[in-house]
Amino acid sequence: MLTTIASLLGALLLLAGIVTAVIGGVFIVFVPQLVIGGVLLLVGLAIERWRYKPIVHGQAEPRWTDTGERFVDPETGALTAVYLDAASGERHYLAIEK
Repeated sequence: MLTTIASLLGALLLLAGIVTAVIGGVFIVFVPQLVIGGVLLLVGLAIERWRYKPIVHGQAEPRWTDTGERFVDPETGALTAVYLDAASGERHYLAIEK
């Protein structure tokens, strides 16, 4: 929900900057702030979606090794185990079934 709102805000900032640049006038001084703010917000959200992996429900694949790390996911409240794929260095987050 928060990601959707932030995405809409970033798109609106970018659109407002483009419209202001086209119309011109006194408000032209705000174009850099609007465009840069919108682009930074949208790029930040794209990086966040790419970087932070969701918690998966299921079994670990055989090539993954358990790191022994455990934490409670603040969003779902699920106890989560961390696994490492040694071949790629990728970390996987699996919810521990009770």
